[in-house]
Formats: sequence, C-alpha cells, structure tokens
Amino acid sequence: MKVDAPLVALGLNAVPEMARKIESLGYDGAFTFEGPHDPFFPLALAAEHTEHIELMTAVAIAFARNPMTIANISRDLNDLSGGRMITGLGSQVKPHIERRFSMPWSQPAARMREFVLALQAIWSAWQDRTPLQFEGEHYRHTLMTPFFDPGPSEFGKPRVHLAGVGPAMTEVAGEVADGFLIHPFSTPEFVKDVTLPALSRGAARVGRSVGDLELTWPVMVISGETEEAFATAELIVRTQIAFYASTPAYRVVLEHHGLGEIQTVLHRMTREGNWADMPGMINDEVLDLFAVRGELKKVAPGLLERTLGVVDRVSINAPYESDPGAWSQVVSEIKATL
Repeated sequence: MKVDAPLVALGLNAVPEMARKIESLGYDGAFTFEGPHDPFFPLALAAEHTEHIELMTAVAIAFARNPMTIANISRDLNDLSGGRMITGLGSQVKPHIERRFSMPWSQPAARMREFVLALQAIWSAWQDRTPLQFEGEHYRHTLMTPFFDPGPSEFGKPRVHLAGVGPAMTEVAGEVADGFLIHPFSTPEFVKDVTLPALSRGAARVGRSVGDLELTWPVMVISGETEEAFATAELIVRTQIAFYASTPAYRVVLEHHGLGEIQTVLHRMTREGNWADMPGMINDEVLDLFAVRGELKKVAPGLLERTLGVVDRVSINAPYESDPGAWSQVVSEIKATL
C-alpha cells in the first residue's frame, strides 16, 4: 500500500521545499486539493523539484472547468513530471458549481461520465491520432487543428481518478476511471456496504472488476506534537466534517449510521450563515467515525485498521498546515507492517 502526503503550503514559493521534503521522507505521492488555492499550480513546481513521487489532485473540481482545459493541464503536468501525474476529479455540489464557479449543473453522475469519456477522446486524438469526434449530451469536442494538437507523448495518457460518495457517481468511477478516491467523509462500514459494491457494479459494465482500479482513501487525521497543536487540528477537522455533513448529497453516509438528522440541522445552519457554531454539532462519536484521532503513535495503527486490504494507497488527510516530517514516523510504521 502506498502512502501519500498533503502538499499544503502557504504560498507557491514554499512548494518546492515542501515537495522535496515529502519525497525525502519516503512518501509515495503528494496531493493537492481545491481549496483556497488552485490545485494544479503547486504540482507544476512539485514536478520540477522531485524525481519519483506521484503527484495528484485530490481533487480538482471537474465541473468548474471543461474537458479540454483539464486535458491540456493534465497532459502538460504528466509530461513535466515524467508520467507521474494523477488527475483526481470531483463534482462538488450544485450551489458551489452554480454560485461560486458560475458554471452549469445537471445530472452530475451522467455529466461526470461524459467528462471522463471526453478527456479520453481528446487524449486519444493526440496520442493515437484518432479523429476527435466526441458528441455527448453535456460536452461536444469535434475540432482539433494541428496548431492546438501537442501530438503523442512519450509518457502516454494521464491517469484519471474520480471521487464520489453516492452510489451513482461511484458506479461511474468503476466504469470509466483508472482509479477511485474514497471521499474523506466515509466510514469503514459505508465503504464496505455501499462504496465497494457500487464500484463493482460500474466496473462490471465494461468487463472489469474493482481490482482493476487503484483505490485511494484520504483519511482525516487528528494529531499534534503539543496540546495546542492537537486542539487546533481537532477544531479544523471538526469544522471540515461539519461542512461535509451539512451537504445534502452526503447525507447518505450519515443515514447509514442512523445520523441523518445531523445533516438537517447543519444544513439549516449554513443557510442561516451560522458557520461558527457548526463544529460544535460534531461530537466525539461522530468525529471518530470519520477521523483517526490520537497521539502520533496511534495514527499508523488507526489508518491500517481502516484501510489495509481495502485500498491501494492511503493519504494522510490533515486539512491544516502541518510539517510532512511530523508524519514520517507514520509512513515508516505503515511500510514496516506491510
């Protein structure tokens, strides 16, 4: 099982040093996410300043962009990194797509399926010299003149991993993606009972199995070297879980544990603009459903208990600024166990 680190930096100028450090500490990959900053720019710097770690967006929001822009960016980063790029894509939810990104929203699972198929058609036009003739309900790409065609790459086509929560999007990943990113707002029970069966159904449509996909789980982790650092990490993760739990599309996870009413309350709080009180709605029982929490020596066993035998790679999802070196002990312990 591979172990990935979050590439979280205060600015782009800090990325090269952090990426080099992640590689030197024995991680297998580094990932960015769509938050306050663009997820692709840091990977360009990381590609330039590392040699072997894989580089992943986990995730970039597909519907904030279009297949051609993602095709270009992913191709360039894959070439720059020597084939180490993994394009992790997610859908986000309707309010963010329409009101934050000012982009269209409809039929998210069907739209994502088309998005990935369009990506593959564009890359095939460049790599295999196949005429570009993709016509779907949501995306249409039928023009590729020589000026805009980069031609074949010595590193082949980029890999695409999809993120999902509900069964419909998860089935799409099983059908069209190279890998699947289990959402951080997942529990071992939900993965076993809902995620893996949905992936299997999607994969079976095209004669594949779940074993043909690379599965990644960015598990939220709460730890810290001091009481203050631990408290800060816990508050940030509670806040993150509260945000996820307020989302109607993610209610299915809470309902699997008989906690659906939490989503109703948190969603109402978002509509009232009461963001400050939302973390308080996440008690310790709920927190421990979604996160590995404890002193550093407990992190590796906690991650392995959730993920060993389930996924191909685990990501230490610390959505707060943290030194990758603090997790090096965790990486060593996981690799020593395998």
